[in-house]
Amino acid sequence: MIETFIVISIIILGGFAGYLARSLTASGAIAAILVGIAVFLGFGVKGLLLLGIFFSSSTFWSKYKSSAKKDMEERLAKGAKRDWRQVVANGGTAALFSILSYFEPSNIWLIGFSVSLASANSDTWASEIGSLSKKNPIYIRTFRRVEKGTSGAMSILGSSAALLGSLLIAWLSSVLFPLNIYHLFIIFLFGFIGNIIDTVFGAFYQKVYTCHQCGIETEKRNHCQQPTVRIKGYRLVDNDMVNFLSGLIAALLAIAVILFN
Repeated sequence: MIETFIVISIIILGGFAGYLARSLTASGAIAAILVGIAVFLGFGVKGLLLLGIFFSSSTFWSKYKSSAKKDMEERLAKGAKRDWRQVVANGGTAALFSILSYFEPSNIWLIGFSVSLASANSDTWASEIGSLSKKNPIYIRTFRRVEKGTSGAMSILGSSAALLGSLLIAWLSSVLFPLNIYHLFIIFLFGFIGNIIDTVFGAFYQKVYTCHQCGIETEKRNHCQQPTVRIKGYRLVDNDMVNFLSGLIAALLAIAVILFN
């Protein structure tokens, strides 16, 4: 009981620290605390460590050479701070599998948990590191080069970073939990597949707006201090929805492979 109280206190302090460091908004801090508590209940301190590695590495790459990403950020809906929607989009699936594991412990939920974090890490590393590429990425719908920050675009640097981001979570999962080399490969593979799903959804289904003032295509609903106009994509499918669905689908596919093999 005392140990649980101490860990939950640390989770709360961590969320508060994220808010003070301007990595999280107030709503983002509350969501991060709730996700942290769910992960602790399902997978204990080891699960928290894996979650912490994801959030800390994502925050690091988000802030790394941030001055070089200013132009790209004009296209993105998210800012430097993560709100509750962004926290849930990246950690909500992990929290869901943690809760399932709390009520019915099973390696299946552990695989889903690890894949969801590997997918989120893969996507974040691809976006943040890929944006530093010297060449503009290639848009998968037209196979033409587009501006950095365009959803549905890929680069060699970004794809390489995606592989490494997924591999990190897969390797740490195998170190922290009783998983074998086959499980490590599944987590790594489907973590990277989650990034591919994210790219496909971003290209074909995610909503994109245009600003009539400056002409930029952006994910923002307001730009140049005026409302933007949706030019493509589905109304409910924003970047947060894409992130959540890609991680969930990748995790469910990994679980299906484990169950039917």
